[in-house]
Amino acid sequence: MWFDTWSDLLRVVLVGVASYAVLVISIRLSGKRALAQLNAFDFVVTVALGSTLATILLSADVSFAEGVVALLLLLLLQVVVAFVAARRRGARRLTTASPTVLLKDGRFDVDALRRTRLSEADVRQAVRQTGRGDLSRIAVVVLESNGGLSVIAADSWGDGSALDDDRIEGR
Repeated sequence: MWFDTWSDLLRVVLVGVASYAVLVISIRLSGKRALAQLNAFDFVVTVALGSTLATILLSADVSFAEGVVALLLLLLLQVVVAFVAARRRGARRLTTASPTVLLKDGRFDVDALRRTRLSEADVRQAVRQTGRGDLSRIAVVVLESNGGLSVIAADSWGDGSALDDDRIEGR
């Protein structure tokens, strides 16, 4: 239970170092998207990579080569799905949530808050973090597809072209 053999420990160290190196290099080669702020799809891939790495390290039933193939397959699938999603609107809708307007012209969209399971307090906090104190001077607060809140003040609104994405709910 506490200790089996030195060879098992040595295997974890050697396979761990090699697997870690393969993972870091592969993520670096797969592009900046793998390192960007995570949307739900990217989060799932990240969890799967972690689970695969743990299995490679701790299961003697999985060879290093099999583990590397599994890691590379997950990263390749992420790159392919990201490539397709960047070019096909339908694929993008399957892999990423639509941005949602939560506050517009200083007024909360109560239905949008309910759908996204956020509170007015969450939106107020995001506004405060931008250094603003007056909701009436906020043009829009958007819940982005990665879960972040974007705050655009009325004096920065301009022509509003940042909201020209047809996927944004509540424009």
